[in-house]
Amino acid sequence: CFLDVTAVCILEAFQNQQSMLLADKVLKLLGKEKAKEKYKNREPLMPSPQFIKSYFSSFTDDIISQPLLKGEKSDEDKDKEGEASEVKENSGYLRAKQYMEEENYDKIISESTKEIEAKGKYMAEALLLRATFYLLIGNANAAKPDLDQVISMEDANVKLRANALIKRGSMYMQQQQPVMSTQDFNMAADIDPQNADVYHHRGQLKILLDQIEEAVEDFDECIRLRPDSALAQAQKCFALYRQAYTGNNPLPVQVAMKGFEDVIKKFPKCAEGYALYAQALTDQQQFGKADEMYDKCIDLEPDNATTYVHKGLLQLQWKQDLDKGLELISKAIEIDNKCDFAYETMGTIEVQRGNLDKAIEMFNKAINLAKSEMEMAHLYSLCDAAYAQTEVAKKYGLKPPTL
Repeated sequence: CFLDVTAVCILEAFQNQQSMLLADKVLKLLGKEKAKEKYKNREPLMPSPQFIKSYFSSFTDDIISQPLLKGEKSDEDKDKEGEASEVKENSGYLRAKQYMEEENYDKIISESTKEIEAKGKYMAEALLLRATFYLLIGNANAAKPDLDQVISMEDANVKLRANALIKRGSMYMQQQQPVMSTQDFNMAADIDPQNADVYHHRGQLKILLDQIEEAVEDFDECIRLRPDSALAQAQKCFALYRQAYTGNNPLPVQVAMKGFEDVIKKFPKCAEGYALYAQALTDQQQFGKADEMYDKCIDLEPDNATTYVHKGLLQLQWKQDLDKGLELISKAIEIDNKCDFAYETMGTIEVQRGNLDKAIEMFNKAINLAKSEMEMAHLYSLCDAAYAQTEVAKKYGLKPPTL
């Protein structure tokens, strides 16, 4: 029984490796089981505008996220209700693009569907746009047939097909299918070898697979094709830094840190550059400078809740300032009440403080916002662990150590 395993862990002050491994194994199985059932029946949820903008900013060769051309728009202004202005053609896809520019994201799937059902001239674009928003709301099952169809349309623009392969490859990675993911990225590189996005996103995949040298090669190719790609340059630096840091090589670490300085100097408007540099500085115990980097991120992207969470965690590590840390994480939730990372972090801190009921509440909020079944399984594990500790406290009067 999991409660008994938890009781043993508490009695052993979480010091016995075997008991901890058993508890972890049981938690993972429980989490997987619950997530499978819950994710199937979850309500699809549109993420925040900041999340959507960040997602699209990771693509530079993406036709569907480009603004409407002058000839595609009507001269009329949008009406006062914020509805999309009439586009020159009666096209669901062009209306969806107009809604996208207005950040009226909830209407994009339905307008794209109109274009698809009418078999309009923008059918391939509409399929890709609809699939992208299905992915954003966490509905991979609905996205896949649309992506499959675009990929098989040999007469479609190669940029659309490559983009669909990148997105399907990323989806496979999220579903822990690295072989299929790699196949899609390789196919994208074959059909559109000059597409910088292929190498950028494949580089990120290689990092997840711990293939750092190959990741760096991909980032280099992305930079060769797009020298102005700030994201690829920042992520290349971070890949080199992780390789040096885990290999315990002081000289390459210094070189990577210098690389970050060069990136933020060259691209002072790239928030991701400062954020990745801040993570490396935190590893190096340079907390004050890391804090400054997070402040730069906040100046550039005041609506990015994730930065406030990272800055909050830094306060805990740097100054053991629990109040300041929680204040910043609360601010993240205030800015974006759909930020699952903020709820998860808040829950983890409340567990450490012994506020288990509050922790369970936070984990449940994060579960409802999870963007993949895998992420949801992990959150259920955290929630079940907190719940087991409350039950053990009631049953045996045992309480785990707190902060």
